Amino acid sequence: MGKLEGMIKSEIVRLAKREMRKTSLPLGRDVRSLKNTVSQLRKTVLALERFATQRQKELAKEKTPLEAAPEEVKISRFSPRLIRSLRNHLGITQKELAILAGVTVGAVHQWESGMFKPGEKKKGMLVALRKLGRREVRKLIEERGAEAVKKDVPRPRRKAAQKRATRRRAAKRAARR
Repeated sequence: MGKLEGMIKSEIVRLAKREMRKTSLPLGRDVRSLKNTVSQLRKTVLALERFATQRQKELAKEKTPLEAAPEEVKISRFSPRLIRSLRNHLGITQKELAILAGVTVGAVHQWESGMFKPGEKKKGMLVALRKLGRREVRKLIEERGAEAVKKDVPRPRRKAAQKRATRRRAAKRAARR
């Protein structure tokens, strides 16, 4: 009797394993294919994230152009008082306006004193500034100010030029005596 019982038990186990394989084998295939899909999606997302961060860096590096439509420039009026009031409204100095406009501080002073009028490009820039608020203007000044500082770094004199300058000073001292 024990032998029959063992045979039935082993047969039941064998059939149960077979049925489990029938159901689990297709599920295993599905799991593997889903894992591959998830892996590919992760790679795609990572590539897109890298691209997005790179694009954001590029956009941050790009200068924000201060331009206005030609029609707006033609109909806009600029007087020394209006330029000064625009500058005061934005809370910037003549130097900062010069950095934004890409001109010298003297040019801004001459615009405000009425000696000269800004050219068409500079008028377009002033029209565009009218549309901006203080925060945006501060950001632009920070961006362009850093670039202006890089450009204004004086170059070291060459040794020959230094020697000539020293000789001239010595000659002037000798002439005074």
